[in-house]
Amino acid sequence: MTEDDRTEYGDENQHTHEDRQGSRTQRAREPEPQPRPQHRSEPARRTLAVPDLSLVVLIGATGSGKSTFAARHFRQTEVLSSDFCRGLVSDDENDQSASGDAFDVLHFIAGKRLAAGRLTVVDATNVQSEARAQLVRLAREHDVLPVAIVLDVPEQVCAARNAARADRAGLPRRVIQRHQRELRRSLRHLEREGFRRVHILRGQEEVESAEVVTERRFNDLCHLTGPFDIIGDIHGCRSELETLLGRLGYELARDALGRAVDAVHPEGRTAVFVGDLVDRGPDSPGVLRLVMGMVGAGHALCVPGNHENKLGRYLKGRKVQHTHGLAETIEQLDKEDAGFRAEVGEFIDGLVSHYVLDGGGLVVCHAGLPEKYHGRTSGRVRSFALYGDTTGETDEFGLPVRYPWAEEYRGRAAVVYGHTPTPRASWLNNTLCLDTGCVFGGAMTALRWPEREMVDVPAERVWYEPTKPLATEAPGGADGRPLDLNDVAGRRIVETRYMGRLAVKEENAAAALEVMSRFAIDPRLLPYLPPTMAPCATSTEEGYLEHPAEAFAGYRADGVREVVCEEKHMGSRAVVLVCRDETVAEELSRSPQGRGGTPLGVPKGVSGALYTRTGRPFFDDPETTERILRRVRDCAEEAGLWAELETDWLLLDAELMPWSLKATGLLRKQYAAVGAASGAVFPGVLGALEAAAARGVEVSPLLTRQRDRAADAAAFTEAYRRYCWRVGMGPADGAEASGAWGASDAEAAPDVPNASPLSGGSDRSAGLGELEGVRLAPFQILAVQGRSLAGLAHTDQLALIDRLIAAEAAVTARDGARAEGSTDRPGLLATTRRIVVDTEDEASVAAGTAWWLDLTADGGEGMVVKPVQALIWQGDGRLVQPGVKCRGREYLRIIYGPEYTRPENLRRLRVRHLGHKRSLALREYALGLEALDRLADGEPLWRVHEAVFAVLALESEPVDPRL
Repeated sequence: MTEDDRTEYGDENQHTHEDRQGSRTQRAREPEPQPRPQHRSEPARRTLAVPDLSLVVLIGATGSGKSTFAARHFRQTEVLSSDFCRGLVSDDENDQSASGDAFDVLHFIAGKRLAAGRLTVVDATNVQSEARAQLVRLAREHDVLPVAIVLDVPEQVCAARNAARADRAGLPRRVIQRHQRELRRSLRHLEREGFRRVHILRGQEEVESAEVVTERRFNDLCHLTGPFDIIGDIHGCRSELETLLGRLGYELARDALGRAVDAVHPEGRTAVFVGDLVDRGPDSPGVLRLVMGMVGAGHALCVPGNHENKLGRYLKGRKVQHTHGLAETIEQLDKEDAGFRAEVGEFIDGLVSHYVLDGGGLVVCHAGLPEKYHGRTSGRVRSFALYGDTTGETDEFGLPVRYPWAEEYRGRAAVVYGHTPTPRASWLNNTLCLDTGCVFGGAMTALRWPEREMVDVPAERVWYEPTKPLATEAPGGADGRPLDLNDVAGRRIVETRYMGRLAVKEENAAAALEVMSRFAIDPRLLPYLPPTMAPCATSTEEGYLEHPAEAFAGYRADGVREVVCEEKHMGSRAVVLVCRDETVAEELSRSPQGRGGTPLGVPKGVSGALYTRTGRPFFDDPETTERILRRVRDCAEEAGLWAELETDWLLLDAELMPWSLKATGLLRKQYAAVGAASGAVFPGVLGALEAAAARGVEVSPLLTRQRDRAADAAAFTEAYRRYCWRVGMGPADGAEASGAWGASDAEAAPDVPNASPLSGGSDRSAGLGELEGVRLAPFQILAVQGRSLAGLAHTDQLALIDRLIAAEAAVTARDGARAEGSTDRPGLLATTRRIVVDTEDEASVAAGTAWWLDLTADGGEGMVVKPVQALIWQGDGRLVQPGVKCRGREYLRIIYGPEYTRPENLRRLRVRHLGHKRSLALREYALGLEALDRLADGEPLWRVHEAVFAVLALESEPVDPRL
């Protein structure tokens, strides 16, 4: 540890400006009570200032009125009474033998309240130093200020009050006298015991006239929302600071000598300095003059750095070593007048260790701060904010090894700091080090908040040779901390912007952990999972379980006039993450935040991901995935989307076809087995019944029923066959497309000849020679670099997708991928057909219904109905369903079985409970939006993954099987 560090850490217990809510007693700050005039009608009111987060200890003899005082000035929930705790443990508030257990309970509850950031008041006699010492220790453990309020009431008043209480009438007078003696001995020592503020009320009149006023802590500026420009370590580099302020849009103000004394932003932005204004650089007084002027004019905030702390001690006349640039600063300040030096000392003395800003979403300090210290006030907090923490070791340069607190940071607030020089500023677990070593020849960096945009200017020269080269990252490096089991295990509460707090049950989290740990892709490539989708309300139309009429009526009831009906593709839900090129992928791998903010870290050689709605890879063969990603990437380039959206990566929601590509096992074991069995059994059954009828046996009802069943089985086979076709072996359309698995494949069903060589999951991929037959139907761009596009209108989304698809023809022609005479083959990308419907126009509704009937009559799966405008709220503040599925009559035969259309079965299926399914869909939708917003905001991987994991966990919730 260097001399500076030894000195700095030794300064931990010194009183500071922010502790003055604390460090001087109220007796010292307030005038002593003056003799009261003989004829004054009422006493002067005493104002007792109490920090809004503190441990208030009431001190007074029994009967002094502590409980009455507490009830008058504090909330009932803020007051912890020793009498009440005695009653909790013994059923008798006056049972002194239970005092030990009672105070154990009181201290436990007080600790929980202080840990939660709650003002806490202890109502007990507290006249003994041992009792007070435990409370002061408790306050220090939780980094809050202990405040003493003393009720010094005459003995006779205490005795009269006790006599008036039935439960205290027999209290010996000597108990009160002992309390009074202990109180008298305590008064002069309270400050020495550790109480940072002491209020002494003498006599009944002062007690009754007192008024308690809670004060905001000096570090609590949550009410300031910015926008802010947070500026990293300056170290006397005044010229670079002026240049940076100019880049940020500030207008400098100069005095008569041409020196910068203020800077104002025309849009009202506020600069925030992270400290280390002085030492090492060429003009520390110039930096101080400018920053002090901005702070004094209300145009800036500033927290102290360790170099200001050391300079402040020097200006107070304390003995410090003139090292690490302090000698240069002293020499520069000696050229200034004594008045300026006095102003500097006063300025430094008034700096607060850290600030909590923007509703608690931003913390600014010099050396970083763990979440448990945010908004707290103690020497320990100030020490960490000024110097960080060390491991106790030194590196090869003799400098202390900093403890990598940022790797373990999991807080909601972004922490922006400096102190540790790093070649470039990069986000790490929602923390950002802005010290990019300007004085060492690096750059001076600022962060625009809330935009999260970084602006920097290069150093004009190397002003001070660093002890060690700027070749290391800020604490923790650029990889961030690994995902932790505690992030997702057990019962979880996830805060979302759109539905508030959403709970994940422990059993659901366990089920998701099984899937995620065994089958899912690398979490760094898994920034989103699509939500489940609720069906429309059950139809009453003859022969239909679902019908567009209910979908349109439902949205009309929610106040949604325009909806878009999108074709539901016959495939599997797919999420596509595609990077612009391998260079971008490698850059993302090096920097978890990426340019514009993303926690993705792409493994080398991978340009994206293609995964299922449960996070599993579609293909075991990475080359197959890369072929598809390459085509999407080239189409995006041809369509000009990279430049237009200002991004180096795209996150797409899509359908990958055919269904058999992913569902081979399901088709073999469930659907093909039923088709094969019906194909083998029904011909014989019908032949026997027809022969019996020909002989005159009365089997007509049975024969009719079996013919109907055979027809249903044939319809079932035909329904699932539409979702299966060959891939990689020629055309994917026409007659051959239907030759996957049907009744004619009964004998071969176990082996499923002509199965796709691309099947993923349990089937090992044999690779893909061509993309023939594989279709990818994107229908939404979920996010791009630094932005979530989930709120973009669906019509605008589809317009972008249309451009992507239209570009494929040019890409194919340019690459010469198709042989002559094969230009009629479909490409990889498939269009999503749609129609816009006005739910309040009968003709438009009729047209939408007719479109659905035509779509499903041709074997289509159905459609998804969505509000044209995304993110619509109902009148009561709830989200409107983002989409409902309306599936075709024949497709539902796959879901519910061959004979589901029979009247008795339809009656049973119509009794289904949509409420839970709709609730589940909305919760998963809100979590998906939260994941995208966190991704766009550049939040750390664990924060994005928290929301993604919760979507997967909710998927394990049981729902009505009839849905």
